[in-house]
Amino acid sequence: MKRKNISTALAMLLAAGSLAYAQEQQQPQRPARQNPEVFTGVVINGDNSVTFRYKNPKAVKVEVSGEFMEGSAQLVEKDGIWTYTTAPLASEMYFYTLSVDGSPIVDMNYSMTKDIPRWMNYFIISGEKGDIYSVQDVPHGTVSSRWYESKMLQMRRRVNVYTPAGYENSKKKYPVFYLLHGNACDENSWLDLGRAAQILDNLIAQGKAEPMIVVMTNGNPAQQAAPAYFGDTYTNANTMPGIAAFPDTFSEVIAFVESNYRTINKKEGRAIAGFSMGGGHAFTISKDMPNTFDYVGLFSAAGSNISRDEEKAKLLTMKKNGYKLYYIGCGTDDFLYRNVLAYNKQLDDIGFKYYYRETSGGHTWGPWRIFLSEMVPMLFK
Repeated sequence: MKRKNISTALAMLLAAGSLAYAQEQQQPQRPARQNPEVFTGVVINGDNSVTFRYKNPKAVKVEVSGEFMEGSAQLVEKDGIWTYTTAPLASEMYFYTLSVDGSPIVDMNYSMTKDIPRWMNYFIISGEKGDIYSVQDVPHGTVSSRWYESKMLQMRRRVNVYTPAGYENSKKKYPVFYLLHGNACDENSWLDLGRAAQILDNLIAQGKAEPMIVVMTNGNPAQQAAPAYFGDTYTNANTMPGIAAFPDTFSEVIAFVESNYRTINKKEGRAIAGFSMGGGHAFTISKDMPNTFDYVGLFSAAGSNISRDEEKAKLLTMKKNGYKLYYIGCGTDDFLYRNVLAYNKQLDDIGFKYYYRETSGGHTWGPWRIFLSEMVPMLFK
């Protein structure tokens, strides 16, 4: 009897551990902590400048680099403590890297996230954008990692699904937003780097966005899931063939979601968006399924082009069927900027209406988080 009780308790613990709450989703195992006494973290000052502090009397040279500066800066040592203070920074989420005697390290005393094969540190400056990207005292949704069967790819595949606060306790049907990642990323990227769960939680709590389900897929057709969630070792993603292969299988994703969640199974209840390769996926999927999505978002989209008559005809079919939002966003320093402007011109030539958002920045998460934060309140109105 005692053994049975232990087994039952263990099963309950395992079941409880299968859910990850939206603003505190489960992370892959962190790197082992080594010599924790040398790490002293980051201080965000009252003027939004940031002071980096690193304790290591044996170090010869310590540098910091990040999105908030060009190149790197050298920390100054005093009594074994290395420090550097930035100029005041704008509200945003920033990644940074410390380098000690030429070798990059992970600051174990400050916030960490994972970008496929590497761990990175980050900090968030509060304010207009930073507050949306941060965990706030609001009702939180739930992120569940699910597996669906892909007959076309002949494998089981992992997908992350965000359900809004209150989903479990209601019978309401919800619209669905399919959110796709870019090259060298996976189904975790919008959660870990894009702050999708925090953005949704905060905008919904503020009444700026409709409660919705968000589905984050793996767009790499050769992968079942993100590295560390399948296989024993990290495998480089075979990503770019996905522009052709992944969209062909997307009907399987929709079928899985609509058979497992309470969804509004109509065009007005579906949205799709993505960045980079995922923007190319969203472009391809929406034009190949022209009566499926009322809302489409292309963030720094790769491969968006309707120079061929057959591609142009698909967009004209979508135009005829009607849609509510076609959102295009790109940073002015993005290497795809000219391609995006060329695509906008193609849309102008056929009278296809779209919303265009331009911001500073390159092919990075800064603009993509902005585009997501701005598009979400436009959905399902």
